[in-house]
Amino acid sequence: MTSGLARLSRRLDQATILLTVIGGICLLGLVVVVTAGVVSRYVFNEPLLGINEIVQLTAVALVMSALPYCSARGEHVAVDVFDPMLGPWGRMFGDILSRAIAIVILAILTHRAVLKALDALQWGDATNMLRMPLWPYYAILSVGTALCVLVFTIQLLVIVAQGPQR
Repeated sequence: MTSGLARLSRRLDQATILLTVIGGICLLGLVVVVTAGVVSRYVFNEPLLGINEIVQLTAVALVMSALPYCSARGEHVAVDVFDPMLGPWGRMFGDILSRAIAIVILAILTHRAVLKALDALQWGDATNMLRMPLWPYYAILSVGTALCVLVFTIQLLVIVAQGPQR
């Protein structure tokens, strides 16, 4: 791996870890909100208004902030049933194809999320009950998918540079 690619990879690792910390904070927030909602409903017989909005939007932030880290570490579910039949060149082609498809789809999603974030910011889009602004969630979505595009691009370059692996 070239030194420039290695440097970019280290920076990308730092960015994915930072975004994962944000995801961890979201997870802790979800635990607190859901616990408060359950206690409020069943102990005090007073359900919290808008808890579903908080949980849904925070779940989006959680997943999209953890996705680049998971992608960079290769922690996704993988089915390798055909690997022995494909051989080294077939596996390399499959790895290249899967990353190329992911790059295209995630790049489109990033573009759309950025446009939605700007639109929601401009028009003040908010949730129905709590009037929570929507643009930060679109922004997290766009940052998460953009980092995934970079992760898959670097992985693609590494796969091509290394060639078929036995």
